[in-house]
Amino acid sequence: MADEFFTLGTFEFPADVQIIKGKLESEGIPVFLRDENTINSDPLISSAIGGVKLQVYTVDKELAQRIYDEVRNYATDYEGRPIVCPNCKSQKSEIYYSRKGIFYKLFPFFEPKKYRCTQCNFITKPLP
Repeated sequence: MADEFFTLGTFEFPADVQIIKGKLESEGIPVFLRDENTINSDPLISSAIGGVKLQVYTVDKELAQRIYDEVRNYATDYEGRPIVCPNCKSQKSEIYYSRKGIFYKLFPFFEPKKYRCTQCNFITKPLP
C-alpha cells in the first residue's frame, strides 16, 4: 500500500499546488493532495505537518515527474539567478529547512534558508 503513491513535492499552502495539480490532471494523471484539508482549516500548522503533499500513483511517476519539472520554479538568489549546486553544478535547487532543534520546530520562520539540489540531494549553506 505504501508503494502505491509517489510524492512529487510538498508545498506550504494548498494554493501553491493548484497550478501544477491542474496541469497534471489535464494530462490525464490522477492527483492527490495529502493534508490539504488539514492545512486549509489551520494554515499555521503547515510547517509542523510538512505542508501539502502532491501525490500521484506510482505507475504515473515518470510522466508526472517530467511534467512537474517543466512547470515548477526552482530557487533563485536575490537577483533572480538560479541557485547553482556546488556539488553537481545543477541549477535545479529547492528551498530546504531541516527543522532541527526545538527552537526551529517551534519557530520555523527563524531558520536560515538552505537549498537542496533536486539532482544530487546536496544541501547548501544559506545565502549571505
